[in-house]
Amino acid sequence: METIFAVASGRSPAGVAIIRVSGPAALLTYKNLTRRPVPDARMATFGSFRDPKTRALLDKGMALYFPKPASFTGEDVIEYHLHGGAATVKGFLEVLSREADCRLAQPGEFTRRAFENGKMDLTAAEAVADLISAETEAQKTQALEQLAGHLARLYEGWAADLQKILAHQEAEIEFPDEDMPAGVAAGLTPRIEKLLSEIRAHLDDGRRGERLRNGVLIAILGAPNAGKSSLLNALVQRDAAIVSDEAGTTRDIVEAHLDLNGYPVILADTAGLRDTSGKVEAEGIRRAKKIAGEADIKIVLFDGTQEPDAETQKLIDGTAVIVATKADLKNFSAPQNALEFSSVSGKGLDALLKALTEKVSGLFGKKTGPSLTRERHRAALAETAAALERARQATLPELAAEDLRLALRALGGITGRVHVEDLLDRIFKDFCIGK
Repeated sequence: METIFAVASGRSPAGVAIIRVSGPAALLTYKNLTRRPVPDARMATFGSFRDPKTRALLDKGMALYFPKPASFTGEDVIEYHLHGGAATVKGFLEVLSREADCRLAQPGEFTRRAFENGKMDLTAAEAVADLISAETEAQKTQALEQLAGHLARLYEGWAADLQKILAHQEAEIEFPDEDMPAGVAAGLTPRIEKLLSEIRAHLDDGRRGERLRNGVLIAILGAPNAGKSSLLNALVQRDAAIVSDEAGTTRDIVEAHLDLNGYPVILADTAGLRDTSGKVEAEGIRRAKKIAGEADIKIVLFDGTQEPDAETQKLIDGTAVIVATKADLKNFSAPQNALEFSSVSGKGLDALLKALTEKVSGLFGKKTGPSLTRERHRAALAETAAALERARQATLPELAAEDLRLALRALGGITGRVHVEDLLDRIFKDFCIGK
């Protein structure tokens, strides 16, 4: 197997750069760079690193050795802690690339090797990527729980129950004339139904985990010049969208991210809703209506100095937060149940943030267990449930056994406890290079 290496820290320039090397030749790279014996395990060793060919000084820094199998990847791992200048890092990587059987790692390859070497299951590997990309406290907490194995233990517990059910079903088929315990076959249906009920309850979670991982989508909707872009800028505290007195300046969806009391939110400013003959503006309005249907929450804006327009009123439903803008003007009049807001004075911003926080919190409800975080998990569990339903209704024990095997395979595919080579490239391709 080839030895892989990559920068495992942030982008240069930085105070320190960490270059991780994993594989059979990891220790050899240290010997060639230092001409010294292998350092003690997990002890930082300071020294000079030189080009093995020219003996030119590359840098002075530290090395850490993590012997297999007690390393992140399950292989011998060396980490080089260098000064984080771009030239230093580039020169070090070039020297490593000339070492025998060494190459630059592919995205996610360190974590993939950890999975392949039994250091973690697929849900934990996915949690590593989620933890790296987490932007809010809630996202970080969910990723840490998944990395700790909460989700895997739930699925593996179901798999263990399913294996027992399948074993009894197979025994009924293989040994029909033997003295099997009374009621074994008859008792399988209630056990299948119990497992099926638990999986369906887990699926019926309002996509809480996926929302937390991907972000809650909040669409800002209203007529032209209602103050949508001004509201977006006020919420994110920067000029994310162009603000102009000219109607129809927003033609496409403008997105900005917000940490709302620990929850990740994607705010989407949209084109003003009105009848228009312009093709570009009409497309913007079509997209606005589309995202209105996809949004988890809608901020429905009315210009408080104008009569409420019918097009915007159509958008009011249970997902809507109604806001009347331009509350600083004398002729302001808020529609019923609307929050007041002024982009000039900031009036009403705190009340709006509080209302949005309550609305977002309500989407997640009270947590009762580990959450689904990916569509891959959801699809596999739906497949598992469908197979269990077929097994429950099967008229022949052979058919029930086959559906139980299909359910077990689908369930095992989530954690990687069955053959999942076709899943690996898709799972690890979005990792950063050094992970």
